Amino acid sequence: MAAANQPTPPFNAPAARRLREALGMAPGHVAYGMRASYGLAHVTPDIVIAWERGDATPTAAELTALAGALWCSPGELIGAPRTLREHRLALGLAPEDVARFVGLEIQSYLRMEETGVWRAGERQSSALAEVLRLTPRAFATVTGRDGQLAELLRNAATTRWQGYAKPISRLVPVQRRELEDVLHEMHLEYQALMAATLSWGGGSSPGSGDAGREFLERILDEFWSRIRNP
Repeated sequence: MAAANQPTPPFNAPAARRLREALGMAPGHVAYGMRASYGLAHVTPDIVIAWERGDATPTAAELTALAGALWCSPGELIGAPRTLREHRLALGLAPEDVARFVGLEIQSYLRMEETGVWRAGERQSSALAEVLRLTPRAFATVTGRDGQLAELLRNAATTRWQGYAKPISRLVPVQRRELEDVLHEMHLEYQALMAATLSWGGGSSPGSGDAGREFLERILDEFWSRIRNP
């Protein structure tokens, strides 16, 4: 089972209120539905109001029940998912269902979900992206690969990019030809930024290198903004 102290998913409080009002329901009606249909005896109208005001956040179980009471999917009550677990909750999927689809033992899947580090093969990774409807960027983030990807991209921009195409292709599901084109483009742009800092006398101008450092700091955004056909 998942750890009891797992963080709650990002809750979209305005959406909860908007959905309730669209149904013509009062907070008391929502609370009653959650108690009667989902056995959450502790839920009161005041708790529902606190959620809608952003003063409190429902747990994963409460979020699922709230979605049921409001006749919507859990994803409609969740802000932008940030983790593997949040993407699963947004689709209303049980961890057992995801583990079965991906081809992993439930405990192995839950361990990866809790740690945020994905340790599975290419086939399982493709299945994960499919079942959770992950974009390549979201896949890299929720599987804990952003740090490694950023380091490889920085190396590709500052040294010989050709040597980093293969390791990067193992991390993210991007077509190889496009990946190579993007790495080449980013390498040229970084080199141009650094060349522009040199003065005519061969020295460096004041603040030289700032543009290049800023480019490397936003390397992930630069990379994904150039990917067109993941």
